[in-house]
Amino acid sequence: MITTTSRGHPDLFRRSPLNPILRAGDWPYPVHSVFNAGATRLRDGTTLLLCRVEDRTGLSHLCAARSPNGLDGWVIDPEPTFLPDPESHPEELWGIEDPRITYLEELGKYAVAYTAFGKAGPAVALALTADFRSFERYGVIMQPDDKDAAVMPRRIDGRFALLHRPMTDSGAHVWISFSPDLRHWGGHRVALPARRGGWWDANKVGLSPPLIETPHGWLMIYHGVRRTASGSIYRVGLALMALDRPEHCLLRGDAWVFGPEAPYECMGDVPNVTFPCGSTLADDGDTIHLYYGAADTTVAVATGSLRQVLDWLDENGRDRPRRGEDRDVAERRNADG
Repeated sequence: MITTTSRGHPDLFRRSPLNPILRAGDWPYPVHSVFNAGATRLRDGTTLLLCRVEDRTGLSHLCAARSPNGLDGWVIDPEPTFLPDPESHPEELWGIEDPRITYLEELGKYAVAYTAFGKAGPAVALALTADFRSFERYGVIMQPDDKDAAVMPRRIDGRFALLHRPMTDSGAHVWISFSPDLRHWGGHRVALPARRGGWWDANKVGLSPPLIETPHGWLMIYHGVRRTASGSIYRVGLALMALDRPEHCLLRGDAWVFGPEAPYECMGDVPNVTFPCGSTLADDGDTIHLYYGAADTTVAVATGSLRQVLDWLDENGRDRPRRGEDRDVAERRNADG
């Protein structure tokens, strides 16, 4: 049964009483803020968060924190885990940000898709690692202006797949692209368009953690941006994509399911932001830990049930655009196949 909040809304993701679970003050070296962490569970069950760390220069690097239960007891690398390399990769001149981690079983390595920030703007870059100690950079794989990317964990019809969010004349939508080798990408298609008008996810959406495979389809947890007179609000919504055609949306919830409410989410460097970049699934196959940046200042976690999330989508999701959505984009997406 899906529980509800005191105001009658579905309580799909419940904040940990330990929040924020990681702060700048926890770091073994001086930093300004820690947020937007990619997440994975290592083979021994340890949860690893690859956190975006910003120092007083304003530039970001990535640093790993490990925990036996994904909630507390974090052991943080004593120095940056993955630094920008602007000499060899000028696209990283102004830092690297917002990683998403996917384990690729066929390679026995983790794919880390991240935003490389340089003079041309934000671009999608990729690196592979087996141990989060050494990294093989693939460089930019999607040119600016593009971000919010994650590799899918297995090939689709013989090709690797990447979800990402380019900025286009039609708006900021979630796209999917395909590759034979993780280096050369094509077959670009809109997978989840932003709506238009007054919707909570109008004009700008983006992938949050990597897709979660279920027997019913690929669960997409995504963020939508609501622009208001006093600034933007970043909230979280749900969609279900077809297993064999992840560019095809089976169900999409109209309402957001998680958004800034706690003080640490509403106040910080960027107020009113809940921005997940990572999630893990427990050994029970049901418990989701959703890791998110809170107000671009700290890392927090919320816990949910995969079964309840899918039940909510089954009851509340729609398989076609409603009035006020971006029908032009949706029709182009469907025409692509």
